[in-house]
Amino acid sequence: MSSQQIPYVKTQILPKLLNQVLLGNPQLGNFYGNPPKIESFAEQISSKKKTFSVKNRQILVKGLHKQYNYLNPDDYTKMQIDSLKDKQTFTVTTGHQLNLMGGAIFFIYKIISVINLANELQKKYPKNKFVPIFWMASEDHDFNEINHFNVGDEKLQWLQNAKGPVGRFSTRGLVDIYKKFSIAVKKTPYGKELKDLFNQSYISSKNLADATRCLVHNIFGKEGIVIIDGDDSIFKSLFVSHIKNELIDKLSFSSVTKTNNKIKNIDKNFKIQVNPRPINLFYMKDNIRQRIVENEGVFQVLNTSLNFTLDDLIEEIDKHPARFSPNVIMRPMYQECILPNLSYTGGSNELSYWLQLKSYFDISKVCFPILMHRNSAIIVSKKHLRQLKKLNLQVDDLFLSKDDLKTKIAKNYTKQNIDFSSLKNYLKKQFEDLYTIAKQTDSSFLGAVSAQEKKQINGLSKLEKRLLKAEKNKYSDHIEKALSLQKTLFPNGNLQERSINFSSFYAIYGHDFIQKLKSEMEPFQQSLSIISL
Repeated sequence: MSSQQIPYVKTQILPKLLNQVLLGNPQLGNFYGNPPKIESFAEQISSKKKTFSVKNRQILVKGLHKQYNYLNPDDYTKMQIDSLKDKQTFTVTTGHQLNLMGGAIFFIYKIISVINLANELQKKYPKNKFVPIFWMASEDHDFNEINHFNVGDEKLQWLQNAKGPVGRFSTRGLVDIYKKFSIAVKKTPYGKELKDLFNQSYISSKNLADATRCLVHNIFGKEGIVIIDGDDSIFKSLFVSHIKNELIDKLSFSSVTKTNNKIKNIDKNFKIQVNPRPINLFYMKDNIRQRIVENEGVFQVLNTSLNFTLDDLIEEIDKHPARFSPNVIMRPMYQECILPNLSYTGGSNELSYWLQLKSYFDISKVCFPILMHRNSAIIVSKKHLRQLKKLNLQVDDLFLSKDDLKTKIAKNYTKQNIDFSSLKNYLKKQFEDLYTIAKQTDSSFLGAVSAQEKKQINGLSKLEKRLLKAEKNKYSDHIEKALSLQKTLFPNGNLQERSINFSSFYAIYGHDFIQKLKSEMEPFQQSLSIISL
């Protein structure tokens, strides 16, 4: 396996504003704090050490051991968890939804990113210890986003009526998916290993949160990853003051709204990922996760008959903190309150909404993490590389639009000069003499010269397009091969990593595939990896 790098700027897969943040543009510092450079972690360590208490560490360790208990973890995992008691130990975190088998393969890239980051920080700051964390988004309630994954061209989908937080869903209904998955990987070298992985993770676990923890632990446990489920009364007890502040002072709404306006003033094209609500909390029980809204001093849980006064709601928070679930605005705050965390690693959409939150963190007096972009990659086979070479293309050419790719192929193969720029420039120079003459006569002649120039230039443009079209037709076979390759590596017009599941590669290469990815990816690189198998 080998790799090459394509700078993110060249791929245009990141928003311009985010790209400037990742490059550490100091003019945008109010939105991100410390830049994503290894030298920045010294200051981040100092800041987090001052704000994260020994008591919180003890509660965190207690909760993690409780969550891991059913797995009967090995001594190394226990040591990783216990190390969090030490005030010199810090975490680097990524997170994801509880997609079946992880969903698209960038789930794997995220985890590799934080594992490699922890290792790099360990070398740079040997007096500290760094633990990579995977945060399970177990309180989400959008089942349709997580109930499927793709193996090759086949979509395996879990069909059932499900409500409430996804982490609590029973896995009893996954036997049919297991059977279909077993058939899909049956004839592959590592199909049995994948079947066992699915069975141990999903069939043997009682709910989706336990299943996801088991999956990640089985793949990455030996790399030191620690998996955390925020849906836990132990952890929610550390967040009580922020839950109350949200109901009383509505800090998130005012601060994030102001930040959104500032971002739009800087970059009108920046896509605002999340808009805050007056209250950014859900009320949650096994079968419900519904928004809390306020109307004239009465707090209602939408789509239920539940109503509270503020005093009643405060009492409910004190007695049952686990019933209060942060939405996308508050979830990052919750994470940073219960972890001795230094950085968050995510994709472009995730980091874009983190940029909206720093003022909320500042006013809440919570340390804002360093934002790291996860590794991104396209996996290509030797066959793909041979095809590209025959077509005289590079992988980055496949980022072109279909029309631009067709044009490039035609220009690569044609022996004709189908770029009429030089002819157009020559024509314009000829008309310069006519303009000189026209200025010495009358204005009507000047207009005639201008009209004739436009007519001639337009004529050349039309001829240029006709010639290009003819050459595209001439090399249609080459164009079809290029478009087919583009479709393979960019399914449905998206990056490969957002569609295919890791099992498609694991089935052929086994755990070596994971290890090779880990060796090819670097946590601070600002580029897309092209990894050939």
